[in-house]
Amino acid sequence: MLKAVILIGGPQKGTRFRPLSFEVPKPLFPVAGVPMVQHHIEACTKVPNMKEILLIGFYQPNEALSRFLISAQQEFKIPIRYLQEYAALGTGGGIYHFRDQILSGNPEAFFVLNADVCSAFPLNEMLSFHRQRSDPDSFIMLGTTVANRKQSLNYGCIVANSDTHEVLHYVEKPSTFVSELINCGIYLFTPAIFHHIGAVFQRNQQELLLGACIGEESTNGWQRAEAIRLEQDVFTSLAGQGRLFAYKTEGFWSQIKSAGSAIYANRLYLSCYSQCHPERLAQNRPGGPTIRGNVYIHPTASVDASAVLGPNVSIGKGVMIGAGVRVRESIILHGASLQDHTCVLNSIVGWESTIGRWARVEGTPSDPNPNDPYAKIDSETLFREGRLTPSITILGCNVTIPAEVVILNSIVLPHKELSRSFKNQIIL
Repeated sequence: MLKAVILIGGPQKGTRFRPLSFEVPKPLFPVAGVPMVQHHIEACTKVPNMKEILLIGFYQPNEALSRFLISAQQEFKIPIRYLQEYAALGTGGGIYHFRDQILSGNPEAFFVLNADVCSAFPLNEMLSFHRQRSDPDSFIMLGTTVANRKQSLNYGCIVANSDTHEVLHYVEKPSTFVSELINCGIYLFTPAIFHHIGAVFQRNQQELLLGACIGEESTNGWQRAEAIRLEQDVFTSLAGQGRLFAYKTEGFWSQIKSAGSAIYANRLYLSCYSQCHPERLAQNRPGGPTIRGNVYIHPTASVDASAVLGPNVSIGKGVMIGAGVRVRESIILHGASLQDHTCVLNSIVGWESTIGRWARVEGTPSDPNPNDPYAKIDSETLFREGRLTPSITILGCNVTIPAEVVILNSIVLPHKELSRSFKNQIIL
């Protein structure tokens, strides 16, 4: 039997995702019409003999998370549980802390997926690759290629043997070029991984005890000993030992760190719906709006027949779209209202927000080079030289935009009623 663990992080993470992460935990933010983490869960349920999916993070259990878990269990007919950490324990500390729950039922192996990535999730291919290894206790990490040396510095870099695929060297976010093969944050482990994580835990404990002996100040030492990072603490020492192997994917993969990358992930997931979920894509029908490219419209949304939507648009629950509205490369969240003749491009419109007639809300795409299949989206900093980096426009929840104004490359925090046009600003 197999299990899967999805690492969902916690509220102090996702700061680059604000103001959207104010309203829902980042893993529940809808991308291509469904919560971000649902894409992970669905991929896991397609692996034969998958018995349980565990979400690990340090969000307080809240109504939105509980509701999501109940509906996901009903939809996918598989046990899904949330295990809450007492503090941020890192990518390795969380699974080590809950190792008894992961190992109950004696799974032969388990997947670990970071929630803040979007991917075609080639989990079955990783499993086949693992079963071809002569060592049943080998570990697999998913890798992909980046477009250039500069981009590789933002990721964990893998140096692998081109014949055996063994990971010979691993460096997390190196300061100089190491390799164009990067870590995708998706792994397949056997229970033997806990021996290696346990060794890091013991080492951390000894260092803390030593620090205490020589009088160094320490916060809660046990908590710090249990904070373990798979990337820096485990993979770097496993590399070159014949236990860690890289499976390289040619499928799509991207991080979802910023709100701009959510627009890009929205596009990637919508494009794969034509194969895996054609029923989720809107079609051109007599008396309906004009659909260009891939568009998701929630069944409860009301869209005027004269509206033009797409490509790469997701329309949420209860959204109202008036006459002559144009939407492209955008996510419109539930309860939003786009009044007649508004234009929304490269933007995220928050929950229950209203855009007045003839207003224009537009951002600048931060897409990777479309001509390079290995290009990855750059995690731009919010400011460059004291100025807001032009990027997608984000309206938080309950934002009101008046008629006939232009909002360009701006971030508007929740519950704002604007009175005029803005460009390249964060509106607090």
